[in-house]
Amino acid sequence: MNQRKAGVVLSYISLGLGNLVGILYTPIMLNLLGKNEYGLYSLAVSIIGYLGLFNFGFTGSYMRFYAIRKAKNDDLGIAKLNGMFLSIFAAIALITFLAGIVLVYYSDSVLGSKLSVSELATGKILLTILVLNMCLSLPTTVFYVYITAHEKFIFQKTIGIIQVIVGPLTVLPILLMGYGSVGMVSVTAFLTVILNVANIYYCFKKLNIQFSFKNFDFSLLKEMSVFSSFIFLNVLIDQINWTVDNYILARVKGTASVAVYSVGASLNKYYMSFAVIIATVFIPQINKVVAEKNDNTELLGLMIKTGRVQFILLALIASGFVVFGREFINLWVGNEYENAYYICLILMVTATIPFLQSIGVEIQKAKNKHKFRSTAYFMIAIVNVIISIPLAKRYGGVGCAIGTSISLIVGNVIIMNWYYHKKLGLNMKKFWKEILSLLPALI
Repeated sequence: MNQRKAGVVLSYISLGLGNLVGILYTPIMLNLLGKNEYGLYSLAVSIIGYLGLFNFGFTGSYMRFYAIRKAKNDDLGIAKLNGMFLSIFAAIALITFLAGIVLVYYSDSVLGSKLSVSELATGKILLTILVLNMCLSLPTTVFYVYITAHEKFIFQKTIGIIQVIVGPLTVLPILLMGYGSVGMVSVTAFLTVILNVANIYYCFKKLNIQFSFKNFDFSLLKEMSVFSSFIFLNVLIDQINWTVDNYILARVKGTASVAVYSVGASLNKYYMSFAVIIATVFIPQINKVVAEKNDNTELLGLMIKTGRVQFILLALIASGFVVFGREFINLWVGNEYENAYYICLILMVTATIPFLQSIGVEIQKAKNKHKFRSTAYFMIAIVNVIISIPLAKRYGGVGCAIGTSISLIVGNVIIMNWYYHKKLGLNMKKFWKEILSLLPALI
């Protein structure tokens, strides 16, 4: 079995284990933390996610520039690329640290007036730990993407499986001892450090990674910056669409409402992870095809092949959730979280179409034609925020989900299918003909 196939198999094993552990672990965690503290934890994680935007999209640009140099067998160019990325992410870590200091200092204002004094104090500690964890992790990003570029998915996914199993088993005793969310994020941060060290060791020991810091190529930096700026915009948009609802709810409703929304959003996150696994392992191949021959027929074939597999998986999960989701949530976390069913259902159903086309995003990046998507999505994300605030005030978490859903339909479904077909040269009529041929079986 080659690395790509093994990567898909191991990814789904990791995902299956992660979902199973999450399903078993979440009710225990909710019981030990309580509704308000879980909401506070979810809010802190959402806020820190915005500091991750300081990578400015450089992570997503590595594959493209690596593929170009690999196609030319330019080992020195790859070493310079590695050196440049390490330098960039070290600088980003410093910027993140400084921004994190400001964030922690003004945490009371950031978290909002709906939180109690004790919640604000705990929130400050959570933000501090999460900031430090992110600053330590950023410089190691180059090692992770280097492993992905070499398609060493077996190592990468095996480490992920270990993390999925060890994480909750390590955190649970901390929660049982009464250390709450602070203990939980501390242990998680420690495990992240160990994972990053494992990636660094593997790169030096097995992949013989090389770094060159001589003759810093500013022309390459400029080219990368232009390319990455639109990836950054995509990341910003995703951050707004998938996490801003927590912040809006915290400001207008409080942490209990955030907790209910987070339960629904976490189930949708599990659903999303099924969709993106296949696209992830095809990223190196997509960049290789574009760098060497830029064959739209081959790229469309990949998109159809992955889309069919994703449809089979997602249709099974979504249809099952529609029928049994409410009962599942009531049994899983209790009747007080029943609105999480409607939140998850709204997000899940409207997100299915773009998930089927997730490989198309990677094709855009490889072709350096992701600027339109970034610009269009940014405008729609702003609209999402504007309409979600009044919807949240009136309907709570369900209102936020409706706002996000509207933005997904307009941007990801209508606009992007037009762009794929008209501007990227991908025959979307053929794509949907192939996908919809599976619909009778689903019915």
